[in-house]
Amino acid sequence: MQKENYEKAVSNYAEDIYRMAFSMVQAKEDAEDILQNVFMKLLMHQKEFHDSDHLRRWLIRVAINECNSLWTSSWRKRVELKEFSERDMAGNESFYNSEYEDLYTAMRTLPPKLRIVIHLFYYEEYSTREIASLLHILEATVRTRLSRARKLLKIQLDDQTKERRAVNEQNKRL
Repeated sequence: MQKENYEKAVSNYAEDIYRMAFSMVQAKEDAEDILQNVFMKLLMHQKEFHDSDHLRRWLIRVAINECNSLWTSSWRKRVELKEFSERDMAGNESFYNSEYEDLYTAMRTLPPKLRIVIHLFYYEEYSTREIASLLHILEATVRTRLSRARKLLKIQLDDQTKERRAVNEQNKRL
């Protein structure tokens, strides 16, 4: 890949790839490593891309593969992961908005397979057909995962709302 095309790809897509990786792995350092690996692979990639959309899809597919590799690595299986902290989320201003803190908290509880389809559908605005192609799964599977993720998010958000109301009522009594 030519230097000028590479630099253009990095400037155009680095933030999107980082956000997606961060959404999946939920750790700033891991997302940064994935971003670096994705763009190293792009630098080594020999074939030309048809257009910018083809390049973007390729980068997302590589990022998904890198995330999956991280989760299945033998090191990750042996080491207990630290709890994801609000500090990590707050350190990522491109992804975090305090107005939606409840939603981010609920999304962290989703399994990675559900979290990635939610991210690709709502944040990257891919259709279910495009997500199916990126993840190498059936379109019906994407729709099922979206449905399950929405149901789980609704339950989590309802629980958070109930907890907040209970705390507010208890504070009023005091």
